[in-house]
Amino acid sequence: MINYLLAATVPILWGSTYAAVSLFLHDMSPFWVAVWRALPAGLLLMLLKPGKPPLPFGKLTLLTTFNIVAFFPLLFIAAYRLPGSVAGTLGATLPLQLMFMQWLVEGKKPELKMLSLALLGLSGVVLILNPTADIDPIGAAAALAATALVARATLWLKNWPVTDIFRLTAWQLTLGGLMLAPIAFLVEGAPKPITLDALPGIVWVSVLNSAFAYWAFSRSIKRIGPDAMAMISMLNPVAAVTLGILLVGESLGPLQWIGIGLVLLSLLLMGRSKRRLAKIAAQKASLG
Repeated sequence: MINYLLAATVPILWGSTYAAVSLFLHDMSPFWVAVWRALPAGLLLMLLKPGKPPLPFGKLTLLTTFNIVAFFPLLFIAAYRLPGSVAGTLGATLPLQLMFMQWLVEGKKPELKMLSLALLGLSGVVLILNPTADIDPIGAAAALAATALVARATLWLKNWPVTDIFRLTAWQLTLGGLMLAPIAFLVEGAPKPITLDALPGIVWVSVLNSAFAYWAFSRSIKRIGPDAMAMISMLNPVAAVTLGILLVGESLGPLQWIGIGLVLLSLLLMGRSKRRLAKIAAQKASLG
């Protein structure tokens, strides 16, 4: 139970990112926010547990590029351009994208029922992005691309032998922050000083959303598996929508609400179906 409770904190914290941007970080560059999110968190974890990386440097760099260097800027571009409720829901398409990624990369063809539920979720995405909603296309593309990066990195993390998740998180965030800094400088120029108004947001996205949540995410991939972790990610849009309405005052059109409902419904039904199949498999194993 503790493994699932810890896993559930991850999408809730990540769903709060959009509200944190709107409330505290709206005047900052998304690229420099990505740096300040990654680097302090990585250095903090390095201080707590220094040591060599738990993966060969090539694999570590590849994982870091997908999970941090490319993902963070895309995530913040989406957060700056979209309502948090929309960005969070697009980010919650992780189970759908993971299913198609496993099909494409590993040849794991989904069952017809799961494929139908995935298409139901994608129809919800279409409604969220309907032309009358006037959704920023760059923000929407960034949110979906960021989720695709996480899906691919999740499969690597599942298959690569990593025993020290804490140290892997520390190295990813530190290396990612160092790689992001020159990119941010080239794109946005020198960083502006962090104001007192922005400091709570930086602490939130760095310490909680990165140092803690990335460790919990990587640990959960190993303990409960990528499919279960992907299902739990449906808490991301729930948190994003709730905080967006209560704290930021966001409002959505009827078609967007229907779309969010379809995405959540598809994820819920996919989760129930996977639990049922796992129970049947366990029963067969006990009989055998």
